[in-house]
Amino acid sequence: MSTLHQEHPLHEHVHGPACGHPEVPHGDHVDYAHDGHLHRQHSGHWDECEQNGHVPHEGHEHQHREGCGHAAVPHGDHVDYLHEGHRHAAHDGHWDDH
Repeated sequence: MSTLHQEHPLHEHVHGPACGHPEVPHGDHVDYAHDGHLHRQHSGHWDECEQNGHVPHEGHEHQHREGCGHAAVPHGDHVDYLHEGHRHAAHDGHWDDH
């Protein structure tokens, strides 16, 4: 599944390990959760890091919720949960990889 290249214009905040925003491992890079968006540094600017398409996480039995032990990350109109290097989001009775 590919990731869209959508530049986040006028993003002056510099993300890093001490910036105060949650770090989200994502493939070969780290995203930063900021104001309901996921940002990644790319070629000297910040991009919105969103996958292109729908990717179900097959065989995921764990039910994420508040207090489940996994970090909750606000993402647009829902909450993703960080779990074993993935971001999971509830979708139509299953969990998606975001």
